[in-house]
Amino acid sequence: MSQTFEQPESNDEEMTVTLDLEDGSSVECAIVTILTVNNQDYIVPLDENGENEDGEVWFYRYSENENNPNEEPVLDYIDDDNEYEAVADAFDEFLDTQEFDEITEQ
Repeated sequence: MSQTFEQPESNDEEMTVTLDLEDGSSVECAIVTILTVNNQDYIVPLDENGENEDGEVWFYRYSENENNPNEEPVLDYIDDDNEYEAVADAFDEFLDTQEFDEITEQ
C-alpha cells in the first residue's frame, strides 16, 4: 500500500493522507480520528468530500517511527477479523461520544 501524509499547517486544518488504490487510482482523505486499541494506533480516513460513496468506513493500522519523527508514518491493512471488529467497536464508541458531545453543546 502506498500513502502520502500531509501534516496540517495550522490547528484549524485536518491531517490528510493520499491512498493509492488497487485499481491504480488515488484518493485524498481527511483523517477523522486516530484510535488506539490494544496499544496499537489505527486511522479512520474519509475521502476529500468527507464521505465514502459506498457507505463503508475504512480502518488502517497506523504507526510512526518514534526514533525519527520526520519519517513518513506507515499504514497497514487489517487482515485479522477479531482485530477489525475491535477497531470497529472502538470507532462506534467514538461516534457515540461525538454525537453525545454535539447534543450537550447545544
